[in-house]
Amino acid sequence: MVAKNIADAVVLNNGVEMPWTGLGVYKTKDGEEVHNAVRYALEAGYRHIDTAAFYENEVGVGQAIKDSGYKREELFITTKLWNNEQGYESTLKAFEESRRKLGLDYVDLYLIHWPGKDKYKETWRAFEKLYEDGYLKAVGVSNFQIHHLENLMAEAKVVPAVNQVECHPLLTQKDLHQFCRDKGIQLEAWSPIMRGNLDETALVELAKQYERTPAQIVLRWHLQNEIVIIPKSVRQARIAENANLFDFELSAADMAKIDALNQNKRFGPHPDEFLF
Repeated sequence: MVAKNIADAVVLNNGVEMPWTGLGVYKTKDGEEVHNAVRYALEAGYRHIDTAAFYENEVGVGQAIKDSGYKREELFITTKLWNNEQGYESTLKAFEESRRKLGLDYVDLYLIHWPGKDKYKETWRAFEKLYEDGYLKAVGVSNFQIHHLENLMAEAKVVPAVNQVECHPLLTQKDLHQFCRDKGIQLEAWSPIMRGNLDETALVELAKQYERTPAQIVLRWHLQNEIVIIPKSVRQARIAENANLFDFELSAADMAKIDALNQNKRFGPHPDEFLF
């Protein structure tokens, strides 16, 4: 299903609804900057905020949620476990710290930020406990390759609901996306607009054709591929622009043009090489 408006949500494999479009707050400073970004997003219609322990802005995100006046159940909040906290007991402690900083009774989605080398199965057992105890509405992973997912699911009691990975026109992740579809795992894109590297000729031409920005073209491409997006910005106008994706549709031919840009190019580290 392609999202019709910013409030539309995908139903995850456990029945939880996750909005297709969210605000990412990577490299957004804690305090006023992140508070304002979340406020701008909520004013623009976003109901999905994606943070992480590593971002060091969970306090500001939590304060913005508290100050927003929205009911807790109206919002979808994701945070992530950082690498040096992996392991069973350390995961439980790290989650409690994130929950305290956010000021929330529960978190909608908790992700293992990176697979790392050898602890993610132990970490996942802690995720399953937190899920069973009602502290998490859904559990998932980030930056997991097919082999990580196969290894995890060989012993997991709960199948990950989401896999958040680097994904964009230069790194289309088609094989991983198909694997996740087959297993009922929702793909979510971080760095969906390639950290602003949008000067590809095809994207510039399509932006002119559709009277949109290159960023809007790329974000629409993600949505039509049924990928959840969390574009990051701290500017009110850009946050609103990134939400203005629902009154146009890319043709199949233009979707194919964007697919053809793939170079398997990463702006972040490769999960098989980012070991700790």
